[in-house]
Amino acid sequence: MYKVKVYVTLKKSVLDPQGVAVKDAAVGMGYPEIDSVRIGKFMELMVEKSERDIHDVLNEMCDKLLTNPVMEDYRYEIEEEA
Repeated sequence: MYKVKVYVTLKKSVLDPQGVAVKDAAVGMGYPEIDSVRIGKFMELMVEKSERDIHDVLNEMCDKLLTNPVMEDYRYEIEEEA
């Protein structure tokens, strides 16, 4: 069994209006140190071991289901569970 953490973020070339809104709110609340904010998604998956390579499974799933490859990038971390 694998515990997989998937991080999805907007590509740098994509505007992030939600991030801008959070940044503006933070500055307005007295946090002028905040220069920029990018909003993303975090998912945690438990994946059974199989004949398929775990990286192949995750890349396919991220490309087809968990992200919009036109607008988003992803990365993942894999931990093997006992």
